[in-house]
Amino acid sequence: METAGARQTRNVGPDALIKLFRDKIKARGARGIVGIQRLFKIMDDDGSKTLSEQEFAKACRDFKTGISEENIPTLFAAFDTNRDGTLNIDEFLMAIRGELNKKRLSLVEQAFQKIDQDGSGYLDVNDIKDSYRADKHPDVIEGKRTEEQVLIEFLETFEAHLNLRENTESDGRVSLEEFTEYYKNIASSIDNDDYFALMMNNSWNLRGDASPY
Repeated sequence: METAGARQTRNVGPDALIKLFRDKIKARGARGIVGIQRLFKIMDDDGSKTLSEQEFAKACRDFKTGISEENIPTLFAAFDTNRDGTLNIDEFLMAIRGELNKKRLSLVEQAFQKIDQDGSGYLDVNDIKDSYRADKHPDVIEGKRTEEQVLIEFLETFEAHLNLRENTESDGRVSLEEFTEYYKNIASSIDNDDYFALMMNNSWNLRGDASPY
């Protein structure tokens, strides 16, 4: 028995399918982008950073995108911009998430430079401890974890977003590329530039009028 969602995507053009797919992913925020990246990585057995149409169809089913089976080839072809019969994961991310515009990229770079207090080009525990209030974390308050453990986990969150794409190992430091990759995923679900700017200021006190957390 077919579902209402499946019926709604019958005989839909590629642009409408891309919008439907993008809206499903973006509705889950950064977790949606990271989740689909993680699925792709699991299915990419040979490390080629590409997926076949069959693998893409399985990812769509597993991620509950609402795309009907008969529309998978159309959607796959729309994402396969170089027409080589495979879906490049970077091509896919560009289509779904896009890049940061100049205003947002400037805010991300400003935040990174502010946090990188020693100018090393990397963020480590010492850089973020004055910006991120680990002592206010519930686990620290309850004595379950130390402030340093929470800070390390915080850094690993930024690294994880790039690691999914580049298949690199965590080293306890966050580069500008990793920091930017994280905010590309965050920004994908924020349509308003002013709201993004407010979030960045509240997070990193860029204007000097927000309390660190």
